[in-house]
Amino acid sequence: MTDPNENIPINEKPNPLDGGLLDNIPEEENDNKAEGPFSTILVRAITGAVYVLLVVGTALFSPTAFNLLFMLITGLATWEFCTIVNVGLKIQVNRLITSVCAVYLYYAIFEFVTGIAGLGPKVFIPFVLTLMYLLVSELYMKGYRKIENWAFSFMAILYVALPISLLPFLQFVATSEGLVYTWMISLSLFVFLWTYDTGAYLIGSKFGKHRLFPSVSPKKSWEGTIGGGVLAIAISQVIAIWSKDFCVDNEIVNRLLWAGFALVVVVFGTWGDLVESRLKRKLGVKDSGQILPGHGGWLDRFDSAILAIPAAVIYLTIIQ
Repeated sequence: MTDPNENIPINEKPNPLDGGLLDNIPEEENDNKAEGPFSTILVRAITGAVYVLLVVGTALFSPTAFNLLFMLITGLATWEFCTIVNVGLKIQVNRLITSVCAVYLYYAIFEFVTGIAGLGPKVFIPFVLTLMYLLVSELYMKGYRKIENWAFSFMAILYVALPISLLPFLQFVATSEGLVYTWMISLSLFVFLWTYDTGAYLIGSKFGKHRLFPSVSPKKSWEGTIGGGVLAIAISQVIAIWSKDFCVDNEIVNRLLWAGFALVVVVFGTWGDLVESRLKRKLGVKDSGQILPGHGGWLDRFDSAILAIPAAVIYLTIIQ
């Protein structure tokens, strides 16, 4: 690989990382995916419906199908992240190796949790070797932004791949009879995010007056955020009627645990959305990709889950 500024003296080379903040994009340029003509809304609705059917269908069908889907999503979201930072910051993160590393990390955690192949901690050896390769390989690459390449390669793993790869921890519960697949907990996380997004949009569009975080996402309001959160908690109480996956006999405690789970998902999901919005403002892009008509890219679709999943894992670890 070569750097376009290779022959320019280092002290004269413009550093895109010092190009200034891009947070204050005019409101009309932000987050308009939900607006527009009927055809645009219809495309967005169809794409969203297919996405929901895929997630729900694989979760109910088998844990293997569900995790294969999210293994693929992890790789695609990591590829998108590497693409937008390469273009926006004019660096050369190795997209292929970083994305393969992300996919393998998901598999390694899935294997570690389930023990299907009986590999134990040894399953992480290829992952560590790949990280070492990403470090050493930069020594032999042309260009002068090696530290940036290292930094954003590892950020792709820590910010995108690792959080999504924790999903298996929400799917399996150790019992006296062995490991049990509990699809309800992992699936409910996405149900809460979908419910929150829908409620926040509808309520915010109608009653939103107070901006939640104007410099990052000007269209989000406190009214929409609170309304969406209340709706997600209400859905959690419906789920609590017939789900005992938290393994408690007391009905009141069970309801409180489900309400707490929904609250954690909503709060950290909101922060996850804002983090990705901040990233896109810095890079000067509207969407992470165009693979999902009306929704942008996979990173756009799972930005909330990136913080909601690890927060949910911590929550379950504390209450169990």
